[in-house]
Amino acid sequence: MSRVGKMPVALTSGAEATITAEQIVVKGPLGSLTQSLNGLVKIENNSGVLSFEAANDSREANAMSGTLRALVNNMVNGVTKGFEKKLNLVGVGYKAQAQGDKLNLSLGFSHPVVHQMPAGVTCATPTPTEILIKGINRQQVGQVAAEVRAYRQPEPYKGKGVRYSDEVVTLKETKKK
Repeated sequence: MSRVGKMPVALTSGAEATITAEQIVVKGPLGSLTQSLNGLVKIENNSGVLSFEAANDSREANAMSGTLRALVNNMVNGVTKGFEKKLNLVGVGYKAQAQGDKLNLSLGFSHPVVHQMPAGVTCATPTPTEILIKGINRQQVGQVAAEVRAYRQPEPYKGKGVRYSDEVVTLKETKKK
């Protein structure tokens, strides 16, 4: 059986899970998330501890048990603590400004870039060169961060662009005469 699938998911304080035939709903202080279920995985709620088990001995059922366990664990963490991604802008004149559900970016183009935030994701700019993206859905937070980074990826010679705060950009050596 999947190593990840064997580990149970403990529902932290304030989180509760409702399991039906088609989906699992996790509610917490920050909101509610739903995930559709696969028939290859059996889920049991034993007084606040969710356990996952493959329905049969197939390889696909084994893989799905680990996948579903990881998704539900992220849902529990999201509705209790939330997720955040931090982006840094590196470059002269590069700046960001959050206005409601929009993120205005000046990235060296002839026009400003305006990124519309989806529902459930918020952004903040503590400084003009930092962007903080927050939300309860881990996949959605990561997707928005990747979309913002894609406007101007770090280039390999000077390192200018939008990068994750923990990203290391290896700079190339310039051409020699």
